[in-house]
Amino acid sequence: MNRLFRDVEGGPLCPHGSVVCIGAFDGLHLGHRALVGHAAERARALGVPMVALSFEPLPREFFARGEPPPRLQLPRAKFEGLRALGADLVGLLRFDARMVAMSAEDFVRSVLVRRLSAREVHVGPDFRFGHRRAGDLATLQREGAAHGFTAAAIAPVRLDGERVSSTRIRAALQDGAFDVATRLLGAPYAIGGRVVRGRQLGRTLGYPTANLRFDDKRPALSGIYATRVHGVGADPWPSVSSFGTRPTVGGIEPLLEAHLFDFDGDLYGRRIEVEFVARLRDEEKFPDLPALVAQMDRDAQQARRLLTPEQESAPADFPRAVSRR
Repeated sequence: MNRLFRDVEGGPLCPHGSVVCIGAFDGLHLGHRALVGHAAERARALGVPMVALSFEPLPREFFARGEPPPRLQLPRAKFEGLRALGADLVGLLRFDARMVAMSAEDFVRSVLVRRLSAREVHVGPDFRFGHRRAGDLATLQREGAAHGFTAAAIAPVRLDGERVSSTRIRAALQDGAFDVATRLLGAPYAIGGRVVRGRQLGRTLGYPTANLRFDDKRPALSGIYATRVHGVGADPWPSVSSFGTRPTVGGIEPLLEAHLFDFDGDLYGRRIEVEFVARLRDEEKFPDLPALVAQMDRDAQQARRLLTPEQESAPADFPRAVSRR
């Protein structure tokens, strides 16, 4: 079975039936995990594939005018995360003008019935879909009665009395509250990707970095951070990272630059994951490179102190991170 599909139109992908869950799934937090996990359990009980459906770009990105809303993760990370949570097939449907114009009923018939032969459809609280967001759970249940599937919504997942949401996680990340973000996500916040070549300016300044691009998405955080890099050694590698546009050197696109302490090696082309542990400061524009390097020295010293074993369990703001699967 092909593990990813993007198109509404096409032949049947699950001719013997499927269990489908639908959501934005940005960040794959505890609420998303509950939804995907429930769908996976139902698929196993019925002996059919589980399909996770989402959209790329996200609808709120498509409709944004000017500055796009922040994203927690890139599409590839979403796909990999959904697969890890039990999805046999992932649909990242192209959200374009054609999708915007599609009625809720046409979406059901084209995707859920013809392509996926859905037996059950599971959604999150307040789910809406279709042209002008006219479709809801009642629409799914009405269409399901006509086409042979059932539809249900899971109860919202709450933490500290509030509903778990991507909005809460973005706010926590922007505030540097990584302990809160970790609890909402069920894992430390991290960004993964393939290391790309940059201008190699950091190497000339004494701070070589492993660079990850964030494509054309707007990240949910920016600044300087104490971090750990996964995928380099047997254990997460302590590091200090900058995530931003690098105003001192005239940068434009967001770039995640991780300097691995005491590391000597070539990481170009390797897939790594940068786990955020603590926020150090905002990104700044310095008058010259010597001033930038002086601040980088201070950042590196602070990050080293925060990441040493004796410091990991001390401050409440910097919880001990758990290695990601």
